[in-house]
Amino acid sequence: MDPNTALELVKQGVTLLLLDVPQYTLLGIDTQMFSVGPAFKGIKMIPPASHFLCYSSSTRDGKDFSPVIGFFIDAAPSEEERYCQAIKSLEFDRQLGPYNLSQYGDWKHLSNYITKGIIERIEPIGGEITVACESGMVTNTPKTAMEKAVDEQMKSSKFLTSVDNSQSRRCYYTSIPCVIKQKGIHGQELTSLNIDKTQLLESLLIKDYGGSEDVLLGELQFAFIAFLMGQSLEGFLQRKALVNLLFGCIEAPFRTRTRLFTKFSKVIYYQLKFGLEKDRTDTSGAATGLSALLDDSWLSVDSFLHHLCKDFFSLMLDASFVDVHLLLWTRKLKELFENNLGWEFQLNSAVDGIYFEEDDEFAPVVEMLDDPSCN
Repeated sequence: MDPNTALELVKQGVTLLLLDVPQYTLLGIDTQMFSVGPAFKGIKMIPPASHFLCYSSSTRDGKDFSPVIGFFIDAAPSEEERYCQAIKSLEFDRQLGPYNLSQYGDWKHLSNYITKGIIERIEPIGGEITVACESGMVTNTPKTAMEKAVDEQMKSSKFLTSVDNSQSRRCYYTSIPCVIKQKGIHGQELTSLNIDKTQLLESLLIKDYGGSEDVLLGELQFAFIAFLMGQSLEGFLQRKALVNLLFGCIEAPFRTRTRLFTKFSKVIYYQLKFGLEKDRTDTSGAATGLSALLDDSWLSVDSFLHHLCKDFFSLMLDASFVDVHLLLWTRKLKELFENNLGWEFQLNSAVDGIYFEEDDEFAPVVEMLDDPSCN
């Protein structure tokens, strides 16, 4: 980089001082990961915005690492005048690793709805997001192969915190019901409410998100980043619940929430586009992205995501009228799956809103159960 350009970026950007970080510590910011060297004292040229910082401590020889701990920050110039002056006078410049600005475009697509308010609303007490505080959280819920493997690792990990302590250090995600259960509603009407989750979406937007679609999308992005970079199983499950909710709506994309579904399609598109890029490597040469964290079952044609997308694509592409922007991003999302994963979608004609095969294990079955995991 041209020295004058670099100097301007240092002055205009944010510098994050990380003093006395032990050598070999794995340190990540946004979608970038570093291995700390002996002269490291922080990161410079960071664009002022919300960012995600995570780290993994190592043994003295740098061969074994603890679970990743991560947290969001609202990057703003330091309030400590002494350090500010030191940065401006370039005292730390030779010991600061540069923020890779070529990857900032990816981060903006992954975090454009995450604000300081979103971070404060969801982050756990103390701000640290780590799988070590998530033991036992999926005990009563169905597990994919990946979730089972992570659960087993957590049970045998020496880094886990006690169950009582872990409850106070979990993220404050919105509770998304598995099924709609309302007193006085039975039979076909109750089943219809669970087939089309539009009413549930509207209820959650008003009750939990203050009517703001962007706050919901911010939580979706927060959960994805907590999982992608912070290796949080809780983040994975929350993203899965929100994706299930939105892809499970039939009426909302056409009538009440067209703009939300256009924005949602863009959010999912860029999450998957980043995660599915082949041969992605970070600054230290390690593989990153969804493929590094997920087993093949999550991205197979039998996965929940494939079934949800198949039904959603059928709904959008078979409709007589769809908003042009929503249709554009639906097609882009479909092409992404087809080109990057080789998925084939044999779209069905939507009858009464949506189609399910007789032996489809993902077809909705509504039962009035007192299951605490679905509340």
